[in-house]
Amino acid sequence: MEMSPNDLKIDRIDNDTLESMCEYTFPQILSRQAERLGSDKTAIREKAYGIWQTFNWKEYFNYMKLVALGLASLGLKRGENVGLILDNHPEWLFAELGLQSIGAVAVPLFTSAVAKEQQQGLNRFRAAYVFVQDQEQVDKVLSCREELPHVRRVIYIDPTGMRAYRDDPWLISFAQLLELGEELDREQPEFFIKELWEGKPDDVALMLMTSGTTGEPKLVMLSYENFTEMSRKWLETAPIGIGDNWISITPTAWIVDQLWGVGITLAGGMTMNFPETFETAVEDFREIGPSVIITSSRFWEDLASKIRVKISDAGFAKRYLYNLSQKIGGAVVDLESEKKPVPASLRLLRWLATRIISRPLMDRVGCLNFRGAYTGGHPISPDVIRFFRANGLNLKQCYGLTEAGGIFQVQPDDEVKPETVGKCLPRTEVRITEDQEVLVKSRSIFKGYYENPEATAEALKDDWFYTGDAGYLDEDGHLLIIGRKEDIMRTREGEAFSPDFVETRLKFSPYIKEAVIWGEGQPYLTAFINIDFGNVGNWAEDRKIPYTTYTDLSQQPAVEELIRGEIREVNTQLPKPMQLVKFILLYKLLDADDEELTRTGKVRRKFVFKQYKDLIDAMYENKAELRVKGQVRYRDGHVGTVETTVKILDV
Repeated sequence: MEMSPNDLKIDRIDNDTLESMCEYTFPQILSRQAERLGSDKTAIREKAYGIWQTFNWKEYFNYMKLVALGLASLGLKRGENVGLILDNHPEWLFAELGLQSIGAVAVPLFTSAVAKEQQQGLNRFRAAYVFVQDQEQVDKVLSCREELPHVRRVIYIDPTGMRAYRDDPWLISFAQLLELGEELDREQPEFFIKELWEGKPDDVALMLMTSGTTGEPKLVMLSYENFTEMSRKWLETAPIGIGDNWISITPTAWIVDQLWGVGITLAGGMTMNFPETFETAVEDFREIGPSVIITSSRFWEDLASKIRVKISDAGFAKRYLYNLSQKIGGAVVDLESEKKPVPASLRLLRWLATRIISRPLMDRVGCLNFRGAYTGGHPISPDVIRFFRANGLNLKQCYGLTEAGGIFQVQPDDEVKPETVGKCLPRTEVRITEDQEVLVKSRSIFKGYYENPEATAEALKDDWFYTGDAGYLDEDGHLLIIGRKEDIMRTREGEAFSPDFVETRLKFSPYIKEAVIWGEGQPYLTAFINIDFGNVGNWAEDRKIPYTTYTDLSQQPAVEELIRGEIREVNTQLPKPMQLVKFILLYKLLDADDEELTRTGKVRRKFVFKQYKDLIDAMYENKAELRVKGQVRYRDGHVGTVETTVKILDV
């Protein structure tokens, strides 16, 4: 059952201390926490080879110090930019806070990016040094070494497979960097402390790339104060306190892991946990028992799909009990969201269903101990929120942007509405313009876009940030996000619709991985559908339907009927102008390496429209099929060709 933060005994940091955090940089906060919490409290925990390794606050501080001194030995200057192409490991934190200790600016990039993409990113901010995770990332930067004139050295974390690279003076290991730091500390013992306290809260702490859904990503400059103020808001309101656990599973280049992994865990004295791999995260959840989780909508959509598929494969008795539990839980969720009383009989049934069905299920997927769970980064279907809340997980939709310093809009525990993103965190104002654009104002708003004054002036006016999202406030003051303002479309008859609104509902299906809606200026709506290869593959195997590749499976007549049924079910929930009439099962998954998705998994709608315009036109020209020849970029960088016939299917 859900639990209000007020019902919990949480060891919170007092408000005066929290308020004072805004006067310091991240490294300075770590210095204070190392004094307060010392060797008694665990700051970082990492699982390696099945064993949890721990770092206390003093050790955390010492690693930061050695990284800073090592970089100073190499020649890093205050104000220079350093690229971070790192996975979720403690060295990410040591590197980021270390370089910030001596006044440099951290710029995290996605490890999943191809070499050309990384090279363009590093050149945009003229990276002086680059931290990379392993041999794979070293090979990427080496492949474009001649196009990286500003990079003086590359520091690699994992030495595995690096024996043949040791004679290259451009490369240095993390261990060697620490040795340089120890040497400088012996020679100049006062150097680090002097540099540490040179930092000011208004200094730029790091720069993060925007998602780039509407064009080239911009570099968002965020100060320490932006982050510490947002951290304070969460520490005041979320069910978290000193020693509580946060587990790092989202990319280090995303605002969520930066805000929580660096800002909130530091200011709040929490423990930062790193799972062994993303695949083992569920088991690691169960061992660590994180207090709170915030992750992308795709994570929750995928988890809901896996649960529903597993239940559909279970025996009759288990399916019956589960469906009954969902019905009871859903009824309670609906009454609570409408602020209606829940009858005593229904409360009793919910209690029984929770003990017998929901708690074991949530324990199985590693979500039993979450006091709060949040989803952000992209709109999510209210059905997903309702699904998990019916199972007893306190999952809430929230809203934020990189430029706003992270998530600033959250559903309160006592009035969760699955379709909204809730209310503002403290000291945050939201306003809706006449054309429904969402504006936000707070001390967490970014300092501007790096070397882009025109974009900054357009986005920041009179201290208000113009988000570019369309939305409205309901009668209870909850914010509802319609979608990107520029993505709002109108049919030929003038009916307005939000593609996100339809797409999120389609993706609640366990068999639909991605959906892209079309219909601007057209008589009806159509869609591209990416099937979920794993779930649909299992479905096909159970029915003895042979297939080889993703393309082959997506073109199977039985799969077409399966997806048609899922779309028809969604159509029953939509007003007639928003119902789908035709769809295409794409022959390939949309991919960030093909520039069809951002690195955070959002569809780059304009690019996809241009790339697949022939297919879109075919859906409005009454064609039954279209012969296509498409390109696929593989993980090693080479490009392959796919030739197939795509069917235009009626719903």
